[in-house]
Amino acid sequence: MEFKRKLPATTEVKAMYPLSEALAQRKAENDKEIRKIFTGEDDRLLLIIGPCSADREDAVLEYMLRLRDLSEEVKDKILIVPRIYTNKPRTTGEGYKGMMHQPDPNASPDMLRGIIAIRKLHLNALEQTGFSSADEMLYPENHNYLDDLLSYVAVGARSVEDQQHRLTASGLTIPVGMKNPTSGDINVMMNSIFAAQHPHTFVYTGWEVATKGNPLAHAILRGSVNKHGRSIPNYHYEDLMILKEAYEESGLLNPGVIIDTNHNNSGKLFNEQPRIAKEVLHSTRHCEDIKKMVKGLMIESYLVDGCQKPDAENKIYGRSITDPCLGWEKTKTLIREIAELR
Repeated sequence: MEFKRKLPATTEVKAMYPLSEALAQRKAENDKEIRKIFTGEDDRLLLIIGPCSADREDAVLEYMLRLRDLSEEVKDKILIVPRIYTNKPRTTGEGYKGMMHQPDPNASPDMLRGIIAIRKLHLNALEQTGFSSADEMLYPENHNYLDDLLSYVAVGARSVEDQQHRLTASGLTIPVGMKNPTSGDINVMMNSIFAAQHPHTFVYTGWEVATKGNPLAHAILRGSVNKHGRSIPNYHYEDLMILKEAYEESGLLNPGVIIDTNHNNSGKLFNEQPRIAKEVLHSTRHCEDIKKMVKGLMIESYLVDGCQKPDAENKIYGRSITDPCLGWEKTKTLIREIAELR
């Protein structure tokens, strides 16, 4: 390893880009609303929606401003939490790894600039839209750069078996969604939720830390792949019934699930997301127990349909440079339809 430079501590970065008392209060109010959905005190549907990866601040903020206006229209049925995913897991290690690594997707990695860029993006989003957002905890040791700004955290399919992710989740006070692994084994996901809901003592960022457990840890179903690499969805009624039974046997607190409508549930066919969302809502209408368990949907959406290469000539503003996403017009229609069906 080449040790290039020592990065600033999280306290230093937070001091450079502080969270004001007014914005901290707004985030606390957002957290309270989201918590009520997971504890069953609020029966609205949580909608975690936004780009596959946040690649540029201007387009992400424009998307969120549009989302803010629409959220007022559907707020009686839906609580929206925008996705601002600043780290991107790569199956082979190749490709764009997110804004934290490359604040400029066409430049060389620069972790210092990246850390500053992602904090400024989440901070500006909260200030300009009132949304405190969701991000993926790809690297647990980096979570503290954003921990005062996030209202939701996801642990990905390739991270859910990792002990450090599970233990770190046990020390958070916001909902943490544990995705099923790419193999589809829901026992792995349930074990991860169990670990996150219980107290632990472990080493974290050079400290011995103790956690109390996170009662808001829950499942995310995102589909899986078989031994031939083909997608297998797990959002159907039968899959939800199996998960309900697993929760009943586990004794876990606040049984809940978010359905990821893209990834292997859609086979990465982004235009299938509206159909999948509607099927999940149909299942919730058919069974009251499933309705109580399904807390929300996760949808990949941006300003423009589809995706493009990070280094494409004449790149289109607001189109994903990672997985394909629904464009804004389709997103707007879908959100209104979800509100009607709810």
